[in-house]
Amino acid sequence: MECHGRPPKSHLAGKIEAFQFRAKKRNQKLLKRKSNRSSVNINSPCNTVKSTGYRYQIQSDWSSFFIDKLESLMNLLGTRMGSLQESLNRFQKQQEKCQSTLKSIAGSKTSNKTTTSAPRVAPASTLAKSPVPAIKFSNDTERLQHINNVRKSPVGAQIKRVIDLLFESRQAFTAEQINEACYVDVRGNKAVFESLAKNPKVNYDGKRFSYKSKHNVRDQKELLRLIRTFAEGIAVADLKDAYPTVMEDLQALKAGRQIWLLSNFDSQEDIAYPNDPRVPIKVDDELKELFRSIELPRDMLDIERDLQKNGMKPATNTAKRRVMAQNGNILNKPKQKKKKKTEISKRTKLTNAHLPELFRTLNG
Repeated sequence: MECHGRPPKSHLAGKIEAFQFRAKKRNQKLLKRKSNRSSVNINSPCNTVKSTGYRYQIQSDWSSFFIDKLESLMNLLGTRMGSLQESLNRFQKQQEKCQSTLKSIAGSKTSNKTTTSAPRVAPASTLAKSPVPAIKFSNDTERLQHINNVRKSPVGAQIKRVIDLLFESRQAFTAEQINEACYVDVRGNKAVFESLAKNPKVNYDGKRFSYKSKHNVRDQKELLRLIRTFAEGIAVADLKDAYPTVMEDLQALKAGRQIWLLSNFDSQEDIAYPNDPRVPIKVDDELKELFRSIELPRDMLDIERDLQKNGMKPATNTAKRRVMAQNGNILNKPKQKKKKKTEISKRTKLTNAHLPELFRTLNG
């Protein structure tokens, strides 16, 4: 198409021309007012030169002032646009990175599913019709933020997260499965991998990680068999992490009188003892002889004196009982003190004045 007339101008140039035109009209009005007030002939050549020179001077001053202002505004807008463009580029890079991590996680999940389940051959028509939907950043922002917070946490916090997973599930996990379950990148973080492999609560066979308890016990029968091997008793704290329902099994064995749960006087911790008559308990001969050589006094008065000598208070009082028996079982009962009846006087502070029947003695 052919363009007729003026060529198109930019928005800024149009504004400048409009401003110049308005300034020109304003100057013309001012000159007319001056000509009406003064008696000098404006049409004289000297006056026309002065008026036109004054008019063009005002016009040039205002136009240069506004052009400077507009140039400063354009520079400011250029700097702002540059900073916005940089932040937009950073956001796009972060979005691409998060999408790559999501794709890697989704790919690992699909690979695990294909390895566990039997491979199925899908027809080509279904593959062509149902493409894999792309993972959108906006739909999974919270999950990505959670993954980022977990991976930026300290090494100790990440190891505790993995150990809790192994303790609760009691299954063996690979590094990829741990990453899917609790978002801890064991392969990508060297410090986490080395600390986890050397942890005394973790068993690592070169491929999988599993929880390592102090005693390898899995059910109630193995628990009872273990307790019977410890005739001197075994601490319950050493059995708590054997398997998830170990405390319920201990209470069931106690109710069935197969074990004893006794608390230690010093540490107040329960100790499991076997209650099996077949368990051999050996006692030293010296201890037997010492026990048999001790002669107990036959009179209870002598026993009570020996207890008092050793700083213990006897539970019985044999001398008092014998005196009572001689006096015919008559006890001198202490006299009961009679309680004084509190009477209401004039100095008594009354709180139930609305019940006059309570204060008849006072009124009388």
